[in-house]
Amino acid sequence: MTTRILIADDQEDVRIGFRLILDSQPDMTVVGEAADGHSAVELARHLRPDVVLADIRMPRLDGLEVTRLLAGQTRVVVVTTFDLDEYVHTALRNGACGFLLKRSGPALLVEAVRAAMAGDTLISPQVTVRLLAHLRTPAAPSAPSALAEPLTERELEVARLVAHGRTNAEIAAELFIGSGTVKTHVANVQRKLAVANRVGIAAWAWGSGTVTGP
Repeated sequence: MTTRILIADDQEDVRIGFRLILDSQPDMTVVGEAADGHSAVELARHLRPDVVLADIRMPRLDGLEVTRLLAGQTRVVVVTTFDLDEYVHTALRNGACGFLLKRSGPALLVEAVRAAMAGDTLISPQVTVRLLAHLRTPAAPSAPSALAEPLTERELEVARLVAHGRTNAEIAAELFIGSGTVKTHVANVQRKLAVANRVGIAAWAWGSGTVTGP
């Protein structure tokens, strides 16, 4: 099945470069481009792409607001030049399925799209360590016991492994369960935590103290 992608970036040369990279993949096609955030939201709702690649600094609506508006409707991967803590934190809290620096290169761009389609999350290695340190000290952490519907012990195990960046296949191998079972656990955890994706699970796990070490 071909993955349909919308590129949102105010720089034409960036859009052209991303299109060349993605259209060269046999399982991907770019279905639209937007030069500002408002157009990105309108096009996404009209074209219904599988993945939106959104720059942060765009006219009319920035990529963070685009992410917030589209999360839950489509997968959004933030791709930006700006490696700032506040951007990473807000993008992931708003439901982004990945955070990629433009300097990361074409291979990582393709990998980020594939990860989003697989229900996984790719974050540029340059920001991962700092991100986790940031999520360890949130303003108002939510304790596991504060959940309206607490996680089971198995769901907590899965949440911890998601927070450490494990894929579904890796979690299945580590816990000696099937990949389908892992997907079910991940879906249940997302529902109980009321988060849009795996990054939301990771943010909760680090922020609540469920994960405290490497």
